[in-house]
Amino acid sequence: MKEGADHKKQLSRVNRIEGQVRGIGKMIEEGKYCIDILTQVKAIRSAMKSLELEVLESHLNCCLKGAINSQSKGEMDEKVDEILELIRRVSKS
Repeated sequence: MKEGADHKKQLSRVNRIEGQVRGIGKMIEEGKYCIDILTQVKAIRSAMKSLELEVLESHLNCCLKGAINSQSKGEMDEKVDEILELIRRVSKS
């Protein structure tokens, strides 16, 4: 996929998540209450899940649709195989 508005939006999300992670590090250094730290960890997990879904949606809407529109059987098969492999890996975790 070519870098575009979606990647810029995703990068912005990554930067926010990175800030949240640094914030947890600071909380740990300062000896903050464990429940407060765990609450922030949960927020980061949620943000990562949202980012994961956003990247997948972008891939389906851009890369997979592009392969379908190209009418190249090889390209279509490659993209479908990538998605199937991703589903297999996710289902094991």
